[in-house]
Amino acid sequence: MAIRAVIFDYGMVLSQPQDPTALNNILVITGLDRETFDQHYWTHRHTYDLGKLSGRTYWQQFAKDTGIELTPTDIERLVENDVLMWCTINEPMIAWAKSLADAGLRIGILSNMGEEILSYMRQEFAWLGDFHHHTWSCELGIAKPDPAIYIYTCEKLGVPPAEALFFDDKLENVEAARKVGLQALQFRNIEHLRHDLAAHGWLSGFPVPGEETENVASA
Repeated sequence: MAIRAVIFDYGMVLSQPQDPTALNNILVITGLDRETFDQHYWTHRHTYDLGKLSGRTYWQQFAKDTGIELTPTDIERLVENDVLMWCTINEPMIAWAKSLADAGLRIGILSNMGEEILSYMRQEFAWLGDFHHHTWSCELGIAKPDPAIYIYTCEKLGVPPAEALFFDDKLENVEAARKVGLQALQFRNIEHLRHDLAAHGWLSGFPVPGEETENVASA
């Protein structure tokens, strides 16, 4: 069955890995080493992505769990740097998504996302308008790997799951997408993505990931 829509996760797919400057700022504010920070950072992240915590209450809970004291100013700075940590975009993937839309495919974003990061993205990222649909977990109150969020996204794009291709960096989210009928690949990098697309024969005849930036470089 032909692919009619391509759905992208945001974090680590359309964005780059954590911005090191913002991450360092967070470590300085909290006074934690990287290992301890990582142990606690994800504990309540899913709840935050569901919209059940705000940035402020997320960091208050983080402080309670780690036994550190944070002032209101500390929390404000943590929210700001947490946003910036996830907002360095993967420009070749953004360009590829647009080229797929220009070639006639529907494109969408399906992302677990807290409200503060989403607000910043909507303000700063004009390229969001290139996508036909966005699914943000904090607005729905459901998040990957809940099957409902994949079905919802396909419905909004107007395609059955079997005609949609989904990319996510987390294997559990890829496997959940496959269970509801989507074609899905774990994203690692553009080179690996090219290999996987060729191996499966998906998107044959459509633009190749990274092709746009390579053409610019060679011009």
